[in-house]
Parts: sequence; C-alpha cells; structure tokens
Amino acid sequence: MLEVTVNINYKGKHYLTNVIVQKGTPKIQILKLAQKQVKIQW
Repeated sequence: MLEVTVNINYKGKHYLTNVIVQKGTPKIQILKLAQKQVKIQW
C-alpha cells in the first residue's frame, strides 16, 4: 500500500488530499479516487 498526495481542482478551488492505493494502481484511477474523496469531504 502506498500513500499518494494529489492536488485536485474542485469548484474553482485547489485541494490537497491523500489517497491510499496499492502499488501499480493506474494514475487515472488514483485521480478518480481523489476526486471522489474531495467531493465527499466538501
């Protein structure tokens, strides 16, 4: 498991979030997880 820090732009603001994924996870899937997490927290 890896902790990846992702910078997401959501509703015109920038958010920095951490996502925990398995090694070898594609970047697009990491971005989708980060966007989902920001939407839930918002």
